[in-house]
Amino acid sequence: MKITNIEMFRVKPRWIFTKLTTDTGIVGWGEMISGTKTETVVAGAYELGNRILLGRNPFDIEQLWQEMHRSFFRGGPINGTIVSGFEMALWDIKGKALNVPVWELLGGKARSRIKVYSWIGGDRPDDVIKQAQDRINKGFDSIKMNATEELNYVDNYKKVEEVVERVSSLRDKFGSSLNIGIDFHGRVHKPMAKVLAHALEPYNLMFYEEVVLPENEESFRTVAEQCHTPLATGERLYTRWQFKKILESGCIDIIQPDVAMVGGIWETRKIAAMAEAYDIAVAPHAPYGPVALAATLQVDSCTPNVFIQEQSLGIHYNKGFDLLDFVENKEVFAYKDGYVDVPDKPGLGIIMDEEKIRKISQDGLVWTNPSWKNDDGTIAEW
Repeated sequence: MKITNIEMFRVKPRWIFTKLTTDTGIVGWGEMISGTKTETVVAGAYELGNRILLGRNPFDIEQLWQEMHRSFFRGGPINGTIVSGFEMALWDIKGKALNVPVWELLGGKARSRIKVYSWIGGDRPDDVIKQAQDRINKGFDSIKMNATEELNYVDNYKKVEEVVERVSSLRDKFGSSLNIGIDFHGRVHKPMAKVLAHALEPYNLMFYEEVVLPENEESFRTVAEQCHTPLATGERLYTRWQFKKILESGCIDIIQPDVAMVGGIWETRKIAAMAEAYDIAVAPHAPYGPVALAATLQVDSCTPNVFIQEQSLGIHYNKGFDLLDFVENKEVFAYKDGYVDVPDKPGLGIIMDEEKIRKISQDGLVWTNPSWKNDDGTIAEW
């Protein structure tokens, strides 16, 4: 079997799909993160794929991965997501050719179902009671929301009180039966991260996510000393070598690797295994499209220290199109009682609506994260 063609699709709201075709007719789908550089990712994917993948045996996943990863200048978000998307597609091909889900090739099932959580609140959280009730009505018992909007290095305590009020209102309404994760989203600098983490302690939260940006990893210890809530990070890390430092620090309780960023399915599984040796939990990052989520569910199925999974159905970023709109077998993402079944179809387990993908991709894709400023005009983290 040989790879004969590579195609890239820019798809609204913010997804990049890749399709690898083989000489046997079996195809594999992958997904890359557009970030703020859609055209750069697509051009880089064609450059790397045409040079390394065309004419090669798609079964040789580890060898192809090593060739794609081991450039002189390696890592980074652009190369990371390109390699990740292609790697997913290779596993999709292999699973389909062998007529088994990918998790069967990674050691078999570790669980019978996968717990998931739902987003509420948006970028500037509001109306959280109504949205949380909606998620509970749909069977979820775990939600996540952004903590705050813009925060300067040191900011008004009124903003802290507003965060506390939102979280307090959820606890008062739903009690301890609702699991609540709070995403600082890297918006908070160390001085305010300490204040905010301490102020939220009484509400027994599921985790604090990205209390500071990962490049300020030395501050994780500072915040950890202020609270007992589990700390989570990892969505902006590109390789298992970066996770090594996080694991060794002893400050992080939950890692959140992104299958569309860290190198794909097998790399995510390797990172989770590293975390297991440090008694650390895994909650994979997956707020993007259906291919990335399907690939992540393959990892979840065979990874014992995954305790919950992010998913993007109804997330505030999905404007115009949502998670299910490009998938024919929508039941693969059917959530019941806050869980999703282990996928049982070959490969990644999804059937993509290629006709619709080709049609929508003709519109192109321009997506960038919001640009925020503080009251004094300085750039604020989003």
